[in-house]
Amino acid sequence: MNYQLTTAQIDSYQQNGFLVVENFLSPEELEDWRSNVMEAVRERAGQKMPGKAAKTGEDDGINEDTEYFGKVFDQLINLWQTHPGVKRLMTDPRLGEMVARLSGADGIRIWHDQALFKRPWANPTAWHLDTPFWSFTDRKALSIWVALDDATPENGCLYFIPGSYKGTRFDNSGIGKNMDGIFTVYPEFATVNSVAAPMKAGSCSFHNGLTIHGAGANMTSGYRRAMTCAYMPDGNVYNGQPNVLPEGYVKTLSIGDPLNNELQNPLIYRK
Repeated sequence: MNYQLTTAQIDSYQQNGFLVVENFLSPEELEDWRSNVMEAVRERAGQKMPGKAAKTGEDDGINEDTEYFGKVFDQLINLWQTHPGVKRLMTDPRLGEMVARLSGADGIRIWHDQALFKRPWANPTAWHLDTPFWSFTDRKALSIWVALDDATPENGCLYFIPGSYKGTRFDNSGIGKNMDGIFTVYPEFATVNSVAAPMKAGSCSFHNGLTIHGAGANMTSGYRRAMTCAYMPDGNVYNGQPNVLPEGYVKTLSIGDPLNNELQNPLIYRK
């Protein structure tokens, strides 16, 4: 695993709010990731996350137009909780070290992982933010996005608005169908040129949860598969949004309670 970050890479991330790391995985590691993720996905049989009945492509209570959003991508959350091989990958302290160095946080916890698969001819993923959906509020939170297939402009690679994380907020503007919807909330970024992030399989990107990002449509007859994980800096507290937290756990929480449950959000790295 190519996990040793240079000062230039860290500076680039802190300037732009995203970073692409080429050849993150060796060919053998890529095959390990693919085989474990695909096995975990098959075992889930379309169930979006543990403990909830929602299936991929069904109404998740977030987006009203299920027909459209069900064709943006297949999303399976917290595979690490149901598959030991994915757990091994997601809890690798080397990932935690990379996240800590990029974010400046002292400790790193998993927030949630998710497999994101664009099927052939899938709809685009409109510009959006991540952190406003989550159960904690932290400007340092970020995600890794690992390409399991080549991600290209033709099949739906990521795009970023560089530097946007420095000016976005925690209020949730959602994810709409129109690519320019985000600019009704953040008109100051409408004239900033986006940056495409095509990646060979085995490469990865990191992005801050407040960086405006999206992905194109899949204009090909093949899949575009990615495995992602969102990370929470240690020390965060519950902000009242359940997000992916299990209902039983949410019932034990009050706003301001620490999110330090090792079964739900394990600590994978500390300086």
